[in-house]
Amino acid sequence: MAIHKVGIIMNGVTGRMGTNQHLMRSIVEIIKQGGVPINAQEVIMPDPVLVGRNPVKLEKLALRSGVDKWTTNVDEVLQDPAYSIYFDAQTTDRRVEAVKKAIDAGKHIYCEKPTALTAREAYELYEYAEKAKVKHGVVQDKLWLPGLVKLQMLRDSGFFGKILSVRGEFGYWVFEGDVVDPQRPSWNYRAEDGGGILTDMLCHWRYVLDNLFGAVESVSCIAATHIPERWDEQGNAYACTADDAAYATMELEGGIIAHFNSSWCVRPRRDDLLTVQVDGTKGSAVAGLQKCWVQSYGAAPRYIWNPDIPNPEEFYNAWNAVPDHGAYPNAFKAQWELFLRYVVADEPYRFDLREGAKGVQLAECATESWKSRSWVSIPPVDEAWK
Repeated sequence: MAIHKVGIIMNGVTGRMGTNQHLMRSIVEIIKQGGVPINAQEVIMPDPVLVGRNPVKLEKLALRSGVDKWTTNVDEVLQDPAYSIYFDAQTTDRRVEAVKKAIDAGKHIYCEKPTALTAREAYELYEYAEKAKVKHGVVQDKLWLPGLVKLQMLRDSGFFGKILSVRGEFGYWVFEGDVVDPQRPSWNYRAEDGGGILTDMLCHWRYVLDNLFGAVESVSCIAATHIPERWDEQGNAYACTADDAAYATMELEGGIIAHFNSSWCVRPRRDDLLTVQVDGTKGSAVAGLQKCWVQSYGAAPRYIWNPDIPNPEEFYNAWNAVPDHGAYPNAFKAQWELFLRYVVADEPYRFDLREGAKGVQLAECATESWKSRSWVSIPPVDEAWK
């Protein structure tokens, strides 16, 4: 068995997402399983080094993960030829400068989204990587969620007929921090630090819609800062300057209408923290993170509107669960394995920094729509600044 050892600089992994999804549930699990197989004779083995600003956090994370190499000196490790991949999970406001440094050092790039604070910067980062001829990718994890994988299977099988609309509901109540500890870091609610739900979640909805249903062509959006004050990690009150809820309607190619509500100020009463309902002429489906339910045209009840009596219908009973078709790996781990095969074996990979720029573009256009109170058209990302 030939083992391809791949050094990975993992910058920003002391944060919640970097620790849980990228390190513990992806890279550590890949190491435990014996690497990523290319074929019967070859395997890719990650060799990570943990990078951050806090040596105490890094040392604790190294002990927890079993990854014994860590450093606070990113510039030094960027010059080490033993590491061919640079991964960035820092806050968004640090990403462009850090990724450009890594590109200058000749590293292949894999990073979290959003890839930049502005769409122009995000697209220029793509061009920068292309000019340097390094391989690059951006996290688009929700495409590998079991619920959305099942939606894609239904679409490919023709279950929906002509798709008419897509409705997404995402969010939960993030505690303010004065009485109950918050579930998200305080920078998420400060615009000056790159926070905001528009920047965070519209990037997700762009790749979900583009890949599963059709390219986004225009957007109408309103956002809000519903909670004006929160408490940070040290227990200090701070003013919230970033939006914490966004309500976006989008037109997709083919005449499909999509609407996504995203909120950190909602108490969900639905199947999951994220649900996506797809309605078509032949059938409908509702997907959560793991499960998916369907109702075909022939199985749809004939509902009658009568507000004068209690409704006798049990609406959930008219839906059937889509069975699991095999095992579904962690979504972040699945994409990491694809990226590693892309770097080592040059297998096809399309989730690059250009796709990341498209996500930032939608967030930016949605923000413009909110400020101008108007529909905003979304040009092809390669033509947006020409």
